[in-house]
Amino acid sequence: MHNIALDLHAQGHQITGSDDEIYEPSLGRLQRAGIAPESFGWYPEKITSDLDFVILGMHARIDNPEVLKAEELGIKVYSYPEFVYEQSQDKKRVVIAGSHGKTTTTAIIMHVLKKCGIRFDYLVGAQLDGFDRMVQLTDAPLIIIEGDEYLSSALDRIPKIHHYYPHIAVITGIAWDHINVFPTFENYIEQFNIFCHTIKPGGTLIHYQHDDNLTTIVQQLKDILCVPYGALTTDHSRHVIFGHHQYPVSIIGQHNLQNLNAARLVCSELGVGTEQFFEAVRDFHGANKRLQKISDKDGRMVYLDFAHAPSKVQATTRSFKAWFIDRPLLAVLELHTFSSLNHEFITQYRDTLQAADHAIVFYNKHTLKMKNMPDLDPEFIQECFHHPDLKSCN
Repeated sequence: MHNIALDLHAQGHQITGSDDEIYEPSLGRLQRAGIAPESFGWYPEKITSDLDFVILGMHARIDNPEVLKAEELGIKVYSYPEFVYEQSQDKKRVVIAGSHGKTTTTAIIMHVLKKCGIRFDYLVGAQLDGFDRMVQLTDAPLIIIEGDEYLSSALDRIPKIHHYYPHIAVITGIAWDHINVFPTFENYIEQFNIFCHTIKPGGTLIHYQHDDNLTTIVQQLKDILCVPYGALTTDHSRHVIFGHHQYPVSIIGQHNLQNLNAARLVCSELGVGTEQFFEAVRDFHGANKRLQKISDKDGRMVYLDFAHAPSKVQATTRSFKAWFIDRPLLAVLELHTFSSLNHEFITQYRDTLQAADHAIVFYNKHTLKMKNMPDLDPEFIQECFHHPDLKSCN
């Protein structure tokens, strides 16, 4: 939320905000801009009739005293995605959706468009090199949006992706997540079906072709162009092969070869040629906390990755083993989301760490307490992950 506050402040708007806790680096960025709250907490007296609108984050409760005051005064309360759409109705909208790879695919597109000198606005889920904030709303004719399927806010309880009505959409694949709001896989799949029907008539859907659930949805669509894609071909070095040419790239992993191809197709729709694309992408090193190298010392490399859902964990560990096939691989996974700590859902992690030679699963008992969830038994974790050399700790 602090990113939209910073962007609107940079545009010259008068901004105030509240939260019960604000952590670094968000707090420092707000302080440097001079818009950090004087104290944490909720202050309904801040909500006055001269406000133009309020933007509500997902984690603010429906009984939040400031929200109640805004409703009492009849002030418009937007969810974050609702506001982004409101500000981008006159733009060409590109939305990157799916259970995995959204941030990286969005980041590649942004990197390429910037290097090609194409003006655009954006909303992305990670801090990227070359971009001051994670959101920008100007008078640019194009906006690139990372489309999250999670609910929009406590008042606006529909998935964020249902707000954007894209002209160009990407779905990278569907793998069950967010079981606290989508209790069955069928319910989760349906959110992507609804999303596909929000694509503007005559628009384009770029979809991963090896996902059976996604294929079932695509086969029923009308009035849009459906473009399937798979992974780009590699020569098992830092090069991809496309159209009888080799192009150097700086990212690794089979799933990133899929993300790269999805981004290529989007950029092609936006007028970027093949040679332009591969020239621009050669120095893209990834998004923050996505296969991010944080140490390389004494022959030991350490990478940080945001993967938390089962499909992401499996893709990440497989990618590292494929790229560093002759080196031992230790995977350390923190369970911290509601889904990953749920006793029923955790069984979905079976064999996801199999590509690692050694594995450690960490969870914080305080997190379980804060989420009002029962403790996890180490033997149960071992059974769920089904890894021969797995240790759990907390």
